[in-house]
Amino acid sequence: MKQLLLTARLDVAESLRARWFQVYTLVFGGIVALLFAFGLTESRVLGFIGLSRLLVTYIQLTMAILPIFVLITTVRSVAGDRETGVLEYLLALPISLGAWFWGKFLGRYAVTFAPVFLAMLGAAAWGAFNGIDVPWAMFGYYTALLAAMALCFLGLGMLISALARSTDVAQGAAFLLWLALLLFLDLILLGVMIQGHLSPEAAVTIALVNPLQVFRTAALALFDPQLIVLGPSAYVIFDLFGADGFRVFALAYPSALGLVAASAGYVIFRRGNLL
Repeated sequence: MKQLLLTARLDVAESLRARWFQVYTLVFGGIVALLFAFGLTESRVLGFIGLSRLLVTYIQLTMAILPIFVLITTVRSVAGDRETGVLEYLLALPISLGAWFWGKFLGRYAVTFAPVFLAMLGAAAWGAFNGIDVPWAMFGYYTALLAAMALCFLGLGMLISALARSTDVAQGAAFLLWLALLLFLDLILLGVMIQGHLSPEAAVTIALVNPLQVFRTAALALFDPQLIVLGPSAYVIFDLFGADGFRVFALAYPSALGLVAASAGYVIFRRGNLL
């Protein structure tokens, strides 16, 4: 445990000095600042006013930015250290492979989730200071949703990093994964389903394998509890899970996917050629 925490602390310190982390923090802090600047806290959309409107917009923007940031930066963890010779140096130190791998995982999770959460927390604090009503229930669920999203793509990034033999290959694979998940959100997947004459239940089940689709639907569920924008698909989702059941699924499935992917990456890393 001590080795794991020291590795996590070292990874956090290294990330804080990296330029990508400065850009990453600036992006999410800038998003909140711009949303305040454009007066979203004073607008009303479908009954959402004040900070509720800002949180709804923020979660939609974060869904597009967070996955690719997490994937691209995480895939450099194992593949990058292998290329630069860090792993060769590591083998001479009294630290286990498990402590190093999961320490990197824990440290990277902290630095990827913290800026997103702190930006949202800053918005809530500023709103409370200015007398704006803070929807704490929505704030708590969105925080859990972002934590699950970061965990999911961090695990996928660690798996890709363990599989790839070079940083360039790892970054290319991460970008292709993100692009594939993005393309199969609705339009392409819908066309394939129609041509295949699948049942609505099978189509929705396949769609919800995509974690981005799960995040998008869960975010819409707070904005639109009846999921009217999804059309008949909403009836299938509610029949399968129920409203509360889907909220739980939206947190549990991506988190489990990320942990399973990270565990598979660790097994591949431990059994593979470290050099």
